Amino acid sequence: MTIDFRDRVAIVTGAGGGLGRAYALELAKRGAKVVVNDLGGSRDGTGHSDAALKVVEEIEAAGGTAMSNGGSVTEYAQMVEMVAKAKEAWGGVHILINNAGVLRDKSFAKMEPEDFDFVVKVHLLGSANCTKAVWDTMRDQNYGRILMTASSTGLYGNFGQANYGAAKLGLAGLTKTLYLEGAKYNIKVNTLAPVAGTRMTEDILPEAAFAAFAPENVAPAALYLVSEDAPTNAIVGAGAGVFQAAYVTLTQGAFLPQDQRTPEGIAAAWAQITDRTGEIVPQSGMEQSAIILNKLQGG
Repeated sequence: MTIDFRDRVAIVTGAGGGLGRAYALELAKRGAKVVVNDLGGSRDGTGHSDAALKVVEEIEAAGGTAMSNGGSVTEYAQMVEMVAKAKEAWGGVHILINNAGVLRDKSFAKMEPEDFDFVVKVHLLGSANCTKAVWDTMRDQNYGRILMTASSTGLYGNFGQANYGAAKLGLAGLTKTLYLEGAKYNIKVNTLAPVAGTRMTEDILPEAAFAAFAPENVAPAALYLVSEDAPTNAIVGAGAGVFQAAYVTLTQGAFLPQDQRTPEGIAAAWAQITDRTGEIVPQSGMEQSAIILNKLQGG
């Protein structure tokens, strides 16, 4: 099976370098027309660059088709305009990879509220803005593939990244609702948690590992997750050629009689509450209620 993207239009945000550039180049190589979005600047979100134009030049030099866009994901109107230009040029938008991001790492004690707000705004609200901008188009054409970029920090935590972690887990949650709302319109939504050597991680990853964690080693997962036969509602980890699946699970829990519904009762039942025997991977929030109702009925 060969996965190609001929007759597909893709938008990749934050595509001026790193992971986004790798995604854009590979999508174009496989036939997609690509909108290369990048505000440019440094990893903390300041400054400006012509990075998107350079990626477009790379794509065109290789025989592909692309356009650059310098809109900010934090500005919904700019994302609407970006989608409109893509549709005007190429007739639709079939793929969106929400990749734009910034870092402002500090321990929570030292983090200013504006640093928390800005990181959440770029990652979480920015992805929501882009997704909203393409949503009606994808519904109307009965086809869409959307990828959110989460992180191990969001899934599991990391010291000094409270803002980043909050935004990234929020994106996994956004995926879990949008895949349900998009299902009848053939819109598939997935989450990628990449580990890559980029400008955002160049002084975080050990030097010896930086090369192994090249963005090109993450791109195969991203492209699969936006392909025609992609799964939906998946959380995939990728880095250095290793690909993983992550899950949000739920234990069967414990039913406590009325007289044991106390903090002390929770403590006494903790081992049963956290017993992973028979745990499930819910496909919607309703499944938690279903387990509770089953317990109430003696199940």
